[in-house]
Amino acid sequence: MHKKEKIFEALNRASSYLKEHGREEAAAGILLQHVLGVSQAGLLASLRDELAEKDNDQFQEFIEQFAKGTPVQHLTGYEIFYGRKFFVNPDVLIPRPETEELVEEALELIRVHLSNPSPVIADIGTGSGIIAITMKKELPASNVTATDISQKALDTARQNAKLLEAEIHFRLGDLLEPLQGQKWDVVLSNPPYIAHSEAAEMADTVKDFEPHSALFAEQEGLALYSRMMDGLPDLLNKPGIVGLEIGHLQGEAVEKMLKNTFPQAEVYVKKDINKNDRMVFCIIS
Repeated sequence: MHKKEKIFEALNRASSYLKEHGREEAAAGILLQHVLGVSQAGLLASLRDELAEKDNDQFQEFIEQFAKGTPVQHLTGYEIFYGRKFFVNPDVLIPRPETEELVEEALELIRVHLSNPSPVIADIGTGSGIIAITMKKELPASNVTATDISQKALDTARQNAKLLEAEIHFRLGDLLEPLQGQKWDVVLSNPPYIAHSEAAEMADTVKDFEPHSALFAEQEGLALYSRMMDGLPDLLNKPGIVGLEIGHLQGEAVEKMLKNTFPQAEVYVKKDINKNDRMVFCIIS
């Protein structure tokens, strides 16, 4: 009968294995916390305990899958966004910290520029629902609609809205099409914006495991912004706010599009925490 491992021994072995395979060693701790159902503090407190055989088997399976490129979030089934837990799966993009900055700036602009206590907000291409649900949770009086071209993505977003007790209206359709016939105070979107030419430089964990329809766009990643510009003026109230997440090389191009679309509006590019161009905002007065 083989000797049972202590938790710290299994963790050290897994970390070394991931390092050898060129993967992030810290993932070992996250995956072991998930297997044991404990917090980081709980894991630290139990390091000298023996690891049950079934837990060790599950942990090893996760480590091997992660070493092959499967994202941690697909193994645990969730990601934290704006302090809340969201279900994720291969049908939706894994939430990124940069998108939290889009939400934060949008909330600030609403506070400053909109007098409507119940703003009508649209999130285009909602994916797992992170933008729409977070806006609703942060602004409970708001009326939020989330759209996506993927029924599977909308199913995931619905699951998250139910889990987080957020009342969201969901609409299936392409870009602005589901928003027609109504006026909006705020339109937010994190659309596909990666150029196909950039695929070769992308991490395999993203390229091989996340939905390409949510990652790539034509015209060097600018196609969907360009398509949105035609319909946005008819959809926005005055005052109104548009907030778009962008690729780090797209600030100038998307800023120009919005300035051409809304000549009287205030348009600006905002950098993320890593000092990359990441968002473009338009304030229509």
